[in-house]
Amino acid sequence: MANKAAGLLLAAGACLPATSAAAQENAVLPAELSRTIANCESCHGPKGNSVTPATPRLNGQQAGYLAAQLRNFRNPAMEDPHAIDAMWKTATQTGDEMVTALANHFASQAATPPQPGNGPLAAEGRKIFEQGAAAQNLPVCASCHGLQAEGNGAIPRLAGQHAAYLTHAMEVLQLELRESDVMHPKLNQITDEQIQALVAYLAND
Repeated sequence: MANKAAGLLLAAGACLPATSAAAQENAVLPAELSRTIANCESCHGPKGNSVTPATPRLNGQQAGYLAAQLRNFRNPAMEDPHAIDAMWKTATQTGDEMVTALANHFASQAATPPQPGNGPLAAEGRKIFEQGAAAQNLPVCASCHGLQAEGNGAIPRLAGQHAAYLTHAMEVLQLELRESDVMHPKLNQITDEQIQALVAYLAND
């Protein structure tokens, strides 16, 4: 989310000590955190392990990515309309300290492993993930998302997500319905067949 603070506030903030993620999390009352986790789990499943194909799994996701995404939902220009409709109220009513606490909580849960198929489609997906596809200017996915698609910091874990969610995420990034200066140029020439192949390699349903 873009920082809109005035220069005076930025200058004043420079004199203050940095607030660590742990300190922010400690500022959240345990009972309040438990209630908010339960609210998240009502859609995303116990421990964030969603059983609904269109609802992303949060368990084992990168904390930096979870926090960034929840803040992005406060800005309608950053996400596709369906995601904003689902997440707007939660995101706008959740303070930054709670965002940090939630992100750390769900990141600490055991991740769902991928369950790739054994057929040629999954094999093609693995090839694209590890080698890219020059004809469509697709880079090597593993170079950012990790060799096991585990993600890193603000770069999301892809391994073990629902097939429907992964498919939708790539499609909205391709069509710029979801804001990403990094991902749109990399996916704007991807074919439907390549999306299906990547999903067959990465997903667990």
